[in-house]
Amino acid sequence: MTALTINNLSRHFGGLQAVSNVSFTVEVGERRLMIGPNGAGKTTLFNMLAGALPVSAGRVVLFGRDITLLPAYARARMGIARTFQITNLFPRLTVRDNLVLALLAAENAVRSRHRPVSANHSLMHHATRLLDKWDLSAIAGKDAKDIAYGEQRQIDLVLALAAQPKILLLDEPTAGLSAAEVVRVVGMIRSLPRDITILMIEHDMDVAFELADRVSVLHQGHLIAEGDVEAIRNHPRVREIYLGVDDE
Repeated sequence: MTALTINNLSRHFGGLQAVSNVSFTVEVGERRLMIGPNGAGKTTLFNMLAGALPVSAGRVVLFGRDITLLPAYARARMGIARTFQITNLFPRLTVRDNLVLALLAAENAVRSRHRPVSANHSLMHHATRLLDKWDLSAIAGKDAKDIAYGEQRQIDLVLALAAQPKILLLDEPTAGLSAAEVVRVVGMIRSLPRDITILMIEHDMDVAFELADRVSVLHQGHLIAEGDVEAIRNHPRVREIYLGVDDE
């Protein structure tokens, strides 16, 4: 079954064509990795998929429904969640409170402004369970600004998972991490069940090849190659552009 269909998607900013006629499909449960040099159009493509940017042309279809014109919040309710290149936490709230807010958003609940969220024991318990599950309970009471960058990246992922997404868009989740932190985040991603479809931008080729079922390669806004790990690893155009290797 196809989870996501991208059909001739394009986005321009004035005279700059950031993404040009990109088409591909992602199957349910697939781990699709997107790679390409800086400026290739990867994040612009993600922003169009999430609804943060309108498309200039083309269509986005989610589980058979055209969502091209839907706003970001409607796409989130349909099962799309994402992380960002830069952590998106409330720095002066505790880790647990950040997670509680994510759970509130996932519930689409309206709460009394006169009742503190901490009074909702069910939500607090749910947040605690999630942090325990990912071995992050030790930082639950710390302000987000006071935890290590690698921990912030892990919390970003847990916040996205709080929405119980059907499709998870991960924008360079290992960027800026130490080798040990990369191992930790890769382990979290690998452990996710296959009822979550993952589309992930990754700059680290080793990480991309370790996680991917299939790889899509963008260059200057164009999709230049697509295939399994071995096909992409040995693709002459990819080796030339992305890896800096000329096979001639």
